[in-house]
This record gives sequence, structure tokens and C-alpha cells, in this order.
Amino acid sequence: MTTTDDELADFPRLTERYQRELLAHCYRMSGSVHEAEDLVQETLLRAWKASADFQGRSSVRTWLYRIATNVCLTNLEGRPRRPLPSGIGTADQPAGDALEQDHEITWLEPVPDAAVTVAERDSIRLAFVAALQHLPAKQRAVLILRDVLRWSAAEALDTTVAAVNSALQRAHAQMRTRALTEDTVADELTTAQRQLLERYTEAFWRKDVDTIVSMLTAEAVWEMPPFTSWFKGRANIAWLIGNECPGGSEDMPMIETRANGQPAFGLYMRTPEGGFVPFQLQVLQWDGDPDHPEVAQVDAFFDTRLFETFGLPMSLPADYRPDRPAGVAASAAPPA
Repeated sequence: MTTTDDELADFPRLTERYQRELLAHCYRMSGSVHEAEDLVQETLLRAWKASADFQGRSSVRTWLYRIATNVCLTNLEGRPRRPLPSGIGTADQPAGDALEQDHEITWLEPVPDAAVTVAERDSIRLAFVAALQHLPAKQRAVLILRDVLRWSAAEALDTTVAAVNSALQRAHAQMRTRALTEDTVADELTTAQRQLLERYTEAFWRKDVDTIVSMLTAEAVWEMPPFTSWFKGRANIAWLIGNECPGGSEDMPMIETRANGQPAFGLYMRTPEGGFVPFQLQVLQWDGDPDHPEVAQVDAFFDTRLFETFGLPMSLPADYRPDRPAGVAASAAPPA
């Protein structure tokens, strides 16, 4: 029996080996962690049904990616893209204007670092995935296969080299002003970044708005799906937190996690009964020198299903304090 045959014969092990990187691929294509999970399951089901016909003309990994890409393309037919509020074409909102929600829009979602495996670190960043959503599905697939996975998109998509090159050229033209570079990504936090995050969580716990916005860049962006409103600049963001965020001092504890290769926090809100429930999942984007960091963007997602997806508790006791996380930190860690 060949190595390929061995892989296909032990399908549970095959699933375990490739599931996390297939989830990253389906997430880039769909912009939704929940949708990506379903797409991966459909991919593995199709692979299992077709395993007897696999002829070994490519590696099992390439074969699985081909199936996953086609599953994604079929799923995306006729579906709207998943944007962030700043990507729907509306201007940033000045302080004082009423907030508006739109639950009809299928918003972009973050993905837990613990759920995915990626070779190109920048390719899972929230801004990069948001930019991908502006491309038609076929161009999106071509760009991911060629630029991220460094594969022959013509082979994976069963099309011609000329068609791939044409799609790639159009995709590059649209992505040029949006794409990140690997220079913007680091695996480990610097001491200065760690200290800033500690001050950030403490400032939210005290609802110290001035301290919160002092850690942002002058032109920082704050957006909050499903609210279509988004805010730019320290003064506007300070107004938003001070006037529209319902909690007061010692009402908003945070638990740290990681999303899209970026620092993230589950923010909880105190209830009238005294305990805390999920409020929003914040994903932060750095700017500037890692030794003199500032936060350039905060994407605050109000979909509380994400707390379960990220392995965060669905409630905290009334006596919970950020400086006494014993017994909570372990349960808050995302699943391996």
C-alpha cells in the first residue's frame, strides 16, 4: 500500500491532519468561521465518498484543497460578500449621530487562532480577509491558491493558465491598496505590546475613556458589526465609548484570546443581577513600532455566538475581577 493509500485508508487521521488548514482556506474564501466549519465538513464528506476513485495524480493535500475550493465556489454562488462596516461604502460617523444596525447584511467574522493552521501569517489577518471579500469568488480562489498557497491555480481549479493569469491580474489590481505584508505580522508580543494590552483591559474595567483612546492612533478606526456606523479618530471613538457603551466602572471585564493572528478580547457586561454576560468580541490591529505600539483599529463583533466559538465562558460570576482570574483562564482558553 502506498503512502497515499495509507492516508486515505485512515480517514479519521486524515481529517485530523488537514482539518485546521482546510478551515483556514474555507474561512478566507467565505469570511465566516461558522460557514467555514460546515464547508470543511462537506469537503471531507465528499473526499470520503470519492476516496475509492482517487488515482494519486496529485498529493492527497492538493486533492483535498481542490475539493474544498470547489465546495466554496458552489456555496458562494449568488451570495453577497461579507464586509466590515467600513467596507460597505458609507462614510465614518461623527460623534452624536444615532447608531444604525443592519441584520440583513452577512457580516465578516473573526476566526480563532487555535482553530486554524496557516503557513503565510499575514494571509489570515482580518484586514486581508476583509479585502478578499471585495473580489468575485473565482478571483478570490485564484489569488489564495497562487499568492497564499503558492500553487498552480490552473490545476486546482481545472482551468487554463491564461484564465488564471487574467483573474490574478484583476485581483491584484483590486487588492493593491488593501493587502498586508508579512512585515506587519509577528508571532510574539513585545513587552511594550503586552503592557499596552494590560493597560487596555484595566482601562475598560474602570471605564477610563481618556486612557482607552490614548492608546489609539490619531486616525484609529472603530467598527461594530452589525452596526453600520463606524468611527474614525480619537475624539469620535471617545464619544462612542463614553455615550453609547452602557457599562460603568467595574462593569466590563475582558478575557484575552487570539483572532486572525491578532490580539483579541471577549468583553463582558454586568447584568442587573450582578453577574457578567458576553457583550462583544474585540479584535485589535497594531500600528507603528512594536516597541512603541498603538492600536490602529478595533473591530468589535456583537455576535455572542463567537464567545463559544473562541472557547470563552458564556457567563462570569458577580465576584469576578480581572486581577483574580483563577479558575477562569483555563476554561477561557480556545480549544486546541
